[in-house]
Formats: sequence, C-alpha cells, structure tokens
Amino acid sequence: MAIYRWEGIAKDGKRVSGEDDSQNEREVRKILRGRNIKPVRIRAPSILEIDLGMWLVEKGFAAPFGNDDLMAFTKQLAIMIGAGVPIMQSLEIIYKQQKNASLKLAIKNICTAVGSGKSLSEAMSYEKGFDKLYCNLIKAGEAGGVLDTILNKLASYLEKQAKIKSQIKSALSYPAIVCCVGAVVIAGMLVFVVPMFVGMLKDTGQEVPFITQLVVNLSNLFVATWYIILIGGFVGIIAFMKYIKTDVGKQMWDAFVIRVPLFKHIIIKGALSSITRTLSTMLTSGVSLIDSLDICINTIDNKTIGEDIAKVKKEVEEGKTLVEPLVKISYFPDMVAQMVKVGEQTGNLDQMFERIADIFEKDVEETIATVTKLIEPLILVVLGGIVATILVAMYMPMFMSAGGGQ
Repeated sequence: MAIYRWEGIAKDGKRVSGEDDSQNEREVRKILRGRNIKPVRIRAPSILEIDLGMWLVEKGFAAPFGNDDLMAFTKQLAIMIGAGVPIMQSLEIIYKQQKNASLKLAIKNICTAVGSGKSLSEAMSYEKGFDKLYCNLIKAGEAGGVLDTILNKLASYLEKQAKIKSQIKSALSYPAIVCCVGAVVIAGMLVFVVPMFVGMLKDTGQEVPFITQLVVNLSNLFVATWYIILIGGFVGIIAFMKYIKTDVGKQMWDAFVIRVPLFKHIIIKGALSSITRTLSTMLTSGVSLIDSLDICINTIDNKTIGEDIAKVKKEVEEGKTLVEPLVKISYFPDMVAQMVKVGEQTGNLDQMFERIADIFEKDVEETIATVTKLIEPLILVVLGGIVATILVAMYMPMFMSAGGGQ
C-alpha cells in the first residue's frame, strides 16, 4: 500500500486533484472511474513514501492484530455508529487513524467489500481476526437494527475475555519464570562453585561422602556436556511447542492441564467463564441456543472442554433441556447447573448466564490469588532445598575433616 497522487477532470469539467492509498496505479484508476473522474496524471510514490508496515502485511511478514487492537476498533465503530455516522464513513475515518498495519489492511478490505454491496458481517467474515462469534453478533445487530448496541456488547465481552486470559497467563507464567531463574542459579553453582570445592577436597585426601560425590559427578557431567544440554533443551522446547499445536498434541496437552493439581481449577473456571460469557452475549443478541453453543465450541481454547460442549449441543439438538447434559460434566458445578435450570424455566437464560459468568470470573480471581500464595513458598522451598543440598554436600567433608582432626 502507498500514497498515489493524481490529477484529473471531474464530470462537470473542472480540474481536480487528490491522493489515494492504493496497491497500484490500476487500482487508483478504478477508484477514479467510480468517482466519475477522468485521470490526467497519476504519480507513483517514491521508495520513501511506501508504507513499510502495510507492505510487510501484504507480503505476509507482519503479525496479525491482537485482542487489544480489535477491542479499540470495536469501541470506535460503536461510538461512530451510535452518533449516526454511516458505516462507510466510519470505516474510512478509523482506517486513516489506525496504527496497526494488519488491522488497517483488514479495515480497507472490509470497506471495499461493503462498498461493493456486501453486509458488514459478511465483509468481516473474510478477514482473519474477526472470528465466528464476532461476525455472528454483527449479523444479529444488522438484522435487529441495533448495531451500535451489539458493538458495545462486543467491546465489553472482549475486555472481560482479555482480563480473564491475562490473569490465567500471569498465574501460569509466574512459577515458570521462578523455576527458570532457579535452574540458572543451580546450573551456575554446578559450573562455577562446585569445581572450586573439588580442588579443596583433593587436597584433604580423605574419602568423600556419597552425597558429595554425587554432586561432584553431576557438576563434572554438566561442565563436560553443558552445550549438549543447552542445545537439547532448546530443541526440546521448540519440538514440544510445535507438537502441542498439532491436533493430537493439543488434545493430549489440554487433557493433561485440566488434571494438574492447583492449576486445573484455574483452567477449568477460566474456560467455563468464557463459555458462559459467550452464551450470555449471544443469547442477549438474539442468536439461537444451538448456534451459540456451536460458536462456543469453535472459540473455546481447550479441546477437551470443547468436546464436552459439543456433547451438550448434540443432546440439546435431540430435544433435551440444556441442564440435562450439563450435569453429566464432572467439573461443572452443581450450583451453576441449578442456576441454568432456573434460567430455562423462567425464560431468562441469557441473564442467568451473565450472572454465572460474573461468578466464575470472581472465582478465577480468588483461585489465582490462592494458588499464587500456595505455590510461591512451595517453589522457594524446593529450589532453596536443592541449593542447600549442594552447599551442604560441599562443606560436609570439611566439617568431617575438622571433627576428625579434633
């Protein structure tokens, strides 16, 4: 994408000029024909005028836009639609202000598609980053004439989803970071500290205890093969990350994480919070329960939980109430199942799901706080115990020698 400057003659015979952000000269001529302007001169941009960010996006080198960018776009569009600004004009204004190159290109493509007669939801469905949930809600907003209301709901939904994901990521990242730092400290001791003691032990000439010999052997092994361990660990991490991105690998990893003590409650409650918030948003917007469940299956990150929701959807399609298959899921709380039952009976299922989502979100916050308090001293005790064992193993022969000398 780049800025092309042009001069031309309008339909009334007047000479006009301007500039357009386009991919090539042919596209500029097409745009001008659509405005009933006969081009006289089109000046291509110099190398310094080319938008590097957009060029990287077009070549597939740039990263896609994230949740924060999408949330900001949604809020801006909601404000403009609510103020009565036409969709095309709203998109053009946001496009000019947009900093993220990936989202900027997506907005341009959406604007072009809408200009050619497609609906906003249909235009968005062709772009990466606008998932099935987002497009279905926009479609519901267009059909009901409440697009600004739906966009505000979407912005609120994205904000709450981002908050939950951030909390879960933070809870899972903390122990990993502490363990990595601890591993570096222990490796440093084995490489630099233990060899210093080995020379001192040789001078004493006495037989070393088993624990001391074990630490010395580990140190020697680490010093001799540190590069193999480092490369092997790096390759192992990359292989593991690639494996869990495959269907089989993700299936196994997702089944594993919801069984890990302490962390399983965070993962499960976070997923259930996302599901109930999605169902609440979809049902409130007029989307059917079956379609809402289908969207939940596609948007939930954990495959194991996604399969359970697929079973729920299948039984609902067969004519059962929603609560019947939900109570069969072992990790779905009984109290919540009863709330869903009341929601079905009163016809306020969307409001009940909103309350359930609020409960789960609060539970996630409390569980994360509890787990953090539990795991912090546990990690410190384990790492401290390893460091203490290494130090005691090195000093033990000296203490024994001093005791023997007396």
